[in-house]
Amino acid sequence: MPVFEKKDVTLNYATFGDSSNPALVFSNSLGTSYHMWQPQIDALQNDYFIICYDTRGHGLSSTPQGPYSLNQLGQDVINMLDYLNIDKAFFCGISMGGMTGQWLAIHYPDRFHHLMLCNTAAKIGTESAWQERAQMVRDQGLYPIASTAAPRWFTEGFVDSHPDVVDALSNALAAGSSEGYASCCEALSVADTREQLKDIKVPVTVLAGSQDPVTTVADGQYMVDHIDGANLVTIDASHISNMEQPEVFTQLIRDYLTI
Repeated sequence: MPVFEKKDVTLNYATFGDSSNPALVFSNSLGTSYHMWQPQIDALQNDYFIICYDTRGHGLSSTPQGPYSLNQLGQDVINMLDYLNIDKAFFCGISMGGMTGQWLAIHYPDRFHHLMLCNTAAKIGTESAWQERAQMVRDQGLYPIASTAAPRWFTEGFVDSHPDVVDALSNALAAGSSEGYASCCEALSVADTREQLKDIKVPVTVLAGSQDPVTTVADGQYMVDHIDGANLVTIDASHISNMEQPEVFTQLIRDYLTI
């Protein structure tokens, strides 16, 4: 797999499709890898030049010393685009990836045509809860988080009907880097874009899962209310909506991420 090195981090990334097509960056959620986007890669690689990567501390990317910051997570994307000589791209990120997208929209609007911020919020959870989770993962590893992740990720019906998908994602989380996960928890503990949403001047679509207990439709509505011209779309899914409703999710990308 290709890797990209910059300063303290080596990012594992992959590209799909013709580089003459519009570039589309996918950014993964906490505790996953770029493989979470496989349904969208399969469906969209003939229409976009798809760029997937593992967030630092995840997948096959390196795990530099933490704690991490939202600034670092966002700058990793810009450095990767520079490395690939891509001036402007579409962006789609879920949960932590959606927070990364907010940072990009605020700080690098000229690098993006349109950003889709999915199952995310301007402030996810509380600082104390994230710090407690980071400490627990450092003390106990990722198995306790992985063993209880399914109800946060998916609806009960999906868990019951797709045990293979749920088990694969849970097992991948359990096998991940505890330090990388904890360091990203620390980034999320202080990540808060609420005061900066009004400064976003690039097209944004916010996607919320109607059954998401982590980042709710109300969280999505808050973002849309504070980002000039933003759209809110809902999807009948929980937190990992691109995997629970892949066809609907992919169609929303086609509908909104167009030049």
